[in-house]
Amino acid sequence: MLSAAVASALFLGFYVTYHALMRGVHTPFGGTGAVRWVYFTILWTHIPLAVAIAFLVPRTFVLALQGKFERHRAWARVTFPIWFYVSVTGVLVYFFLYRWWPSA
Repeated sequence: MLSAAVASALFLGFYVTYHALMRGVHTPFGGTGAVRWVYFTILWTHIPLAVAIAFLVPRTFVLALQGKFERHRAWARVTFPIWFYVSVTGVLVYFFLYRWWPSA
């Protein structure tokens, strides 16, 4: 779990740094029709839940490190499904945007 937390923190750090350095660069979605609605639905749910995860994961992790395992389990029951959804949809957003329907 420690290495997973470190890997996640590194990813978040690199992701935020990349987007801070690429300020003003916009990558439009190249898909049309129904796939466009699917993409934006996934994106619009991914973004606020990713923000929530930035708080939930460290809080859940700290509870485990403090040995407060009952509270950790209670938080993890909420945190894990959201984290899993954010992880999967993040990969999907990448594939939608850069692999499957890149802009022309």
